Amino acid sequence: MDVRIGISGWTYKPWRGTFYPPGLPQRRELAHVAERMTSVEINGTFYSRQRPTSFASWAAAVPEDFVFSVKGPRFITHLKKLGDVAVPLANFWASGVLALGRGLGPCLWQLPPTLGFDAARMTTFFDLLPRTAGEAAALAAGHDARVPEDQALTTTTVPDHRLRHTVEVRHETFRDPAFYALLRRHDVGLVIADNPGRWPVIEERTTDFTYVRLHGHDELYASGYDDEALDAWAARARGWLAQGQDVYVYCDNDVKVRAPYDAMGLLARLRGESTGGG
Repeated sequence: MDVRIGISGWTYKPWRGTFYPPGLPQRRELAHVAERMTSVEINGTFYSRQRPTSFASWAAAVPEDFVFSVKGPRFITHLKKLGDVAVPLANFWASGVLALGRGLGPCLWQLPPTLGFDAARMTTFFDLLPRTAGEAAALAAGHDARVPEDQALTTTTVPDHRLRHTVEVRHETFRDPAFYALLRRHDVGLVIADNPGRWPVIEERTTDFTYVRLHGHDELYASGYDDEALDAWAARARGWLAQGQDVYVYCDNDVKVRAPYDAMGLLARLRGESTGGG
């Protein structure tokens, strides 16, 4: 079983001169992360379409065994609300995601808090999701003019590479056994999203991996996780591993420069290293 610990995004100005050493070139920031963690969640894809050159440069900046999770576009989840998204999905895959090769980990689909559970809507969306890099390349070939041909990546060198998907829900109506059954039927994960009571926290095993986002337990995107909290999350991660689950945990409490230190603290605990307190 595999365990991956990292952060949600890595380009944050307040981190420069704190987590990132003074004078470190911005192009070296991802490599700095990869020397200290085993994964990162690419969240720029949520806000805007990236290019194959960006994905290729990210892949080149990290070790071969590093894993990227990729956050699906908000155009699909928040604006289209998962409806009529065959072409937007094709555009997303054509944007260069496949340049990550075997470094491509789970795809995260974060739903808006205004979107409730609708079985038909979710089923239609899940049916569109590619399950291998080869399927994603075939889907990418259906992109439209929003991704110019000279900027599209519609091939892959690892067609058999498995693609995993997980959903982060933010509406209480998803707390429904029918939704969990739907996830299991489509082999899609359900994110455990730790937060200060803003959204539901649901722990339900629906596939063979567990995906956790630590948004800050007391203050959204800001509060850190103390030694006791990190000990508890490490114990939970060991439990999931013992149950045969791969585990992905991303710290998303970036505002007060807590995320990278919490991620490193959690990773050290899972490696059995001394954390030195603090």
